[in-house]
Amino acid sequence: MASFALTYDYRCPFARIAHLHVLEGLAAGADWDVRFVPFSLGQTHVEDGGVDVWDEPDRDSGLLALQVSVVVRDQHADAFPTVHRELFELRHTHARDLSDKGEIIQVLDAAGLDADAILQEVATGAPLTTVKEEHEASVRDLSVWGVPTFMSETDAVFVRLMEPPRGDAELATSTVERIVDMLTGWPQLNEFKHTAIRR
Repeated sequence: MASFALTYDYRCPFARIAHLHVLEGLAAGADWDVRFVPFSLGQTHVEDGGVDVWDEPDRDSGLLALQVSVVVRDQHADAFPTVHRELFELRHTHARDLSDKGEIIQVLDAAGLDADAILQEVATGAPLTTVKEEHEASVRDLSVWGVPTFMSETDAVFVRLMEPPRGDAELATSTVERIVDMLTGWPQLNEFKHTAIRR
């Protein structure tokens, strides 16, 4: 079984693509142990001496969705793949506001979850602490600076895939396995980037 972690912020289109590959592979039965790690792009843009987004969460457009996602991940694991996918789609397919509670409620309702209970959990502040701790741990332990980053226990790689799997489970599975193989089996490769985008 391949074991890896993967960062996400629902605002990033490349995070969406990578996570769609992972979700598609998992749905098709890929033998992976995946840990989904929230990561705030807003926090990465706080200047030295500035106010952390954790201290003023309402000013960051991505934090509500991240908090909701960790509640679902940790308390409603069976529903997490659906909610995770739909939060990405909310932003990138439907161009909706991730900080709008009404939009988030619709996603949770569609997944058959108790949206009020989840938002009440968010209001306790515990999910924000979880997001903060997991974000800071990835920065501290593996020097993570963005999304999507694939992580093993000792290594991390930022990956930018250009196309989603579009329902092709075989493509999704082979894509993710190639990334994980390079992450864990070929640490000598530090950077490999095309000079131009090829379509």
